[in-house]
Amino acid sequence: MSSTRSHDATDAHGEIRAAVVDAPGASPRVSSVTLPPRTPGSTLMAVVAAPVNPLDLVIASGTFHSARHEAPYVPGSECVGVVLASDRYQPGSWVYAECHASPDTPGSLATQVLVDDKNVLALPEGIDPVQAAAVGNSGTAAFMPLVEEAGLRSGETVLVLGATGAVGQLAIQVAHRRGAGRVVGVARDRSALESLPALGADAIVDLRAEESAEALAERLRAAAGPVDVVLDGVYGMPLEAALQVCAPRARIVNVGNPAGATALLPAGLLRGKQLTLSGFAGLHTPLRAKEAALTWLWTSLGRGELRVDVRTFPLDDLPSAWQAQAVSPHAKCVVVPQDSGLHKHTGTTRTPRDRSTHP
Repeated sequence: MSSTRSHDATDAHGEIRAAVVDAPGASPRVSSVTLPPRTPGSTLMAVVAAPVNPLDLVIASGTFHSARHEAPYVPGSECVGVVLASDRYQPGSWVYAECHASPDTPGSLATQVLVDDKNVLALPEGIDPVQAAAVGNSGTAAFMPLVEEAGLRSGETVLVLGATGAVGQLAIQVAHRRGAGRVVGVARDRSALESLPALGADAIVDLRAEESAEALAERLRAAAGPVDVVLDGVYGMPLEAALQVCAPRARIVNVGNPAGATALLPAGLLRGKQLTLSGFAGLHTPLRAKEAALTWLWTSLGRGELRVDVRTFPLDDLPSAWQAQAVSPHAKCVVVPQDSGLHKHTGTTRTPRDRSTHP
């Protein structure tokens, strides 16, 4: 990666291009906004690649359990970029940052962003910035629940509920590469499921409309046998079925709930199998606690050991990226601001709309 800067560094007020969500439930628009001046302890970055995450959409909807913004704000929860001004990082250096967007703190879906130094990490040399950004939020939501929360051990059987999304696809690969004996992917889209064996899945199971938890449990049992670790990205009825096929002392970690906000958990099943059920929320996990996971992910990317399908969009086409993410694209949607100079840094085209990239 080149260290050539794509913008002139400045600590002064300045107009930038950014996405704006005007009110809960509103679709984002792209406009000019004023970035506040940099203060000590913060880093000013030129944004090179900013993923559009499910978290961004649910916060913007006004329905998220932990954040709701009534006033207009710039969304975006993470990015990779080039340092323009900082007390900690050398101007021109490449970094990854997490952003906690609010009306007072613009997020990452912009040409530039200001981030607290504690929410910035240096990127390893040579890694593709779009790929590095793509495995940030999604990769940690796969790696940390499996490896750090559930303590995945070599030879164990892993069930991934919601396996065709960005988190699920990375979870299949993490489980496989961390020594799982059997990895089973579960999701609704049969055609998307067919791609999972190439990522390391030993079996796939499709979710069927109107199927009972008992019927799904029978098919899960046939595909997986007793399950030691469940990464649950859907909740609801699929989790109820998965619990029935868990081995004694299985560990289940929930990371999302698109299949429903509630699930039936019989007390006898919980105690009889001595199950451990927990939740993981990346929003409430400090970046420094994610550093080991990100290091593993970025190292694996650099070695060509992880596959991440990416669709890139210019900032002015953010509404299309937002809409694509809303319908579960089975790929990572990443905004590449038009004046970020990505083509100068990586040799890749800056603004294609449907480019799939692989390490």
